[in-house]
Amino acid sequence: MNHINKANPWNRENDESILEIYDVVKGTREIIYEFDYLIEAPNWSKDSKYLIYNSNGKIYTFNLATKEIKEVFSDFATNCNNDHVLSPDGNSIAVSHGTREDGKSRIYILPLAGGVPRLITPLAPSYLHGWSPDGTTLAYCAERNGELDIYTIPALGGEEKYLTDVTGLNDGPEYDPTGKYIWFNSVRTGLMQVWRMKSDGSEQRQMTFDEEWNTWFPHVSPNGKTVVMIAYRKGDLGPNEHLPHKNVELRLMSAEGGEVKTAVKLFGGQGTINVNSWSPDSKKFAFVSYRIREN
Repeated sequence: MNHINKANPWNRENDESILEIYDVVKGTREIIYEFDYLIEAPNWSKDSKYLIYNSNGKIYTFNLATKEIKEVFSDFATNCNNDHVLSPDGNSIAVSHGTREDGKSRIYILPLAGGVPRLITPLAPSYLHGWSPDGTTLAYCAERNGELDIYTIPALGGEEKYLTDVTGLNDGPEYDPTGKYIWFNSVRTGLMQVWRMKSDGSEQRQMTFDEEWNTWFPHVSPNGKTVVMIAYRKGDLGPNEHLPHKNVELRLMSAEGGEVKTAVKLFGGQGTINVNSWSPDSKKFAFVSYRIREN
């Protein structure tokens, strides 16, 4: 039984994390490693050898062959959350780090081999989700003037561009492999649903129409054919909430839209699959399920 602290659902001190891989070809899930502490949001390295995740504010690599865990040196950026994305060439990682000055999340880029982060978004809070395939642009959710919307900014820094002028939460922007589209989730029609727009913000189109689910964080496979999403059952939380400690589903859909199928049922939520975790060959994706340690 999972004993949840209902007074504070964000208390993750007793979380144990199970790093798993789902094989979309075979329809099977495999436990890769178990941690007696919180880890979140695996990325898959471009050479297929590593998974990259965050834990206790830092970024780590996990060698799939040897199970070796290494910390990525990030200098002052030791308050990283579960919004981190690899560059298209796999050599850099962009992170969302809660700055010491005000505790708000800002986006930085540093070498995946380790190094001093470079600030990209002076304005905060900014929560990273996507990096364009050509390497030039980052996409993120940001709160500006009390509204959470989707923005893009040059990866070298510069002026941010406002893409979703719609009341209510718009989150999780991620480029498809062509760079033509940005996928995201929006609460604009009542429940949280998956949407797609052109990379300039035009032609915003609803892609899921679930009446019983709040669906978040669409991740498009590298071959551009399949989308994996995380879904919360209606009534388990508010449409704009993405909480931990919930019974959730990971669901699959064609990138053209249409029927949505359940791949995995698990106990998780926040941290399970916040970022794109597809393998480079599009045959698998990584995720984290959780259990709560008995006191």
